[in-house]
Amino acid sequence: MKGKLSHYDEKGEARMVDVSAKTATARTAKAHAFVKIRPAVLAKLPENPKGDPLAVARIAGIMAAKRTAEWIPMCHPLPLSHVGVDLRVEKGGVRITASASTTGPTGVEMEALTAASAAALTVYDMTKALDKSIEIQDIYLLEKTGGKSGDFRRADNPKPRTTR
Repeated sequence: MKGKLSHYDEKGEARMVDVSAKTATARTAKAHAFVKIRPAVLAKLPENPKGDPLAVARIAGIMAAKRTAEWIPMCHPLPLSHVGVDLRVEKGGVRITASASTTGPTGVEMEALTAASAAALTVYDMTKALDKSIEIQDIYLLEKTGGKSGDFRRADNPKPRTTR
């Protein structure tokens, strides 16, 4: 781990990092979130009176990623090339995987994390009438590529297998 946090100046005050001298490179990031939902509520998702919670959450995640710099004070606004939000109903809840990509001077980790978070919050919002005890869990970065610090893959995120 590096000894200095880049978002603080020599006086210890928060600052936005100047990335103007950094080379623009292709960068990607993938993030995860899980929304823990009781089986009885999961079974009612298709008949939700507010509409399809997964479709609305996908759009919310994409929209949120595009506005990350408005949510996170030190983030740079980035021209995103792509944002994807995958939501899968499985035993115990909804698993969310969000991805973001750009070609730029700084990474898209926060955009992917914001997309996953907003999608999870939207699933909660769309289903809270059925159960207020729904939990949002396990928001974390799965992987990132590009940039000076190189690639990162979470240790418990095995490389996807290619099918033949």
